[in-house]
Amino acid sequence: MEILNAFVLLANFVLVPAIAYGSQLALGALGVTLIYGILRFSNFAHGDTMAFGTMVVILFTWWFQSMGLHLGPLPTALLALPFGIAACAVFVLGTDRLVYRFYRQQKTAPVIYVIASVGVMFILNGIVRFAIGTEDQQFADGARFIVKAGEFKRMTGLDEGLAIKASQALTVVTAVLVVAALFWFLNRTRTGKSMRAYSDNEDLALLSGINPDRVVAVTWILAATMATIAGTLYGLDKSFKPFTYFQLLLPIFASAIVGGLGSPLGAIAGGFVIAFSEVMVTYAYKKFLAYLVPADWWAPDSLMQLLATDYKFAVSFIILVLVLLFRPTGLFAGKSV
Repeated sequence: MEILNAFVLLANFVLVPAIAYGSQLALGALGVTLIYGILRFSNFAHGDTMAFGTMVVILFTWWFQSMGLHLGPLPTALLALPFGIAACAVFVLGTDRLVYRFYRQQKTAPVIYVIASVGVMFILNGIVRFAIGTEDQQFADGARFIVKAGEFKRMTGLDEGLAIKASQALTVVTAVLVVAALFWFLNRTRTGKSMRAYSDNEDLALLSGINPDRVVAVTWILAATMATIAGTLYGLDKSFKPFTYFQLLLPIFASAIVGGLGSPLGAIAGGFVIAFSEVMVTYAYKKFLAYLVPADWWAPDSLMQLLATDYKFAVSFIILVLVLLFRPTGLFAGKSV
């Protein structure tokens, strides 16, 4: 019984949150790796692109809520999501037309793209903060939990209860569907195959008659879609605050690099590696160990926590540095950084 209590406790505070967080990071990292794999630069504006798309979703969600539109147990944000994706896609396509296309035509070094993306990042950050403010914004509605801790305790007779939020379940289901659709698009459609060919060998792809402008546009649209979905799911699961999305850039890039930049499968794996690392290192194991070890044998005085939750992004940074030092191509042998 004590072992079951320990497992439920770990599932409640480590496994379930890490799976949901990993799904959000994986979707964000997919956008980064698509840009890097096809357009050949690291888009430092991706975190704020997530914030911009999510901001539009929130504004439409509030509008729908004011009109009484809702989806019952599901969040109203799902109704607003297509509008957020469309607005984000228009913005990134406009940014590409005004900023990146000039450097692409000049065959500029990738570092110039990175500097330009930092400028876009600050502009986006200012737009979002001006439009929606700097404070936490709550926009989740519908059912809060699909499994409640109290009901779980009554059903199982355990001391520990398992709670699964509706936003966590929605995150995992949405991530699975989006990833499946993306892989189908890249592997089965003509446009997807053109994008893969352009990524493997740009010159050969151009000689084969592939339209580079079309490939670039579709890439930006897919990246905007991933960013908006990831940002909305993160906001539903936690809350929306522009600076938080700026901070998310580090674990998202760490996820993409750990998995292998340019590898969609690697981005997914890297997202879960980073998520589980952050959650497990910052979790306090005192109560968990108390279930496994009899109190008369050993009773820990401390929380048995390696790092405070304030330092969770340090975990991403450490993993990122180690990967860059010892395996720059990542777990799935993506493009070397």
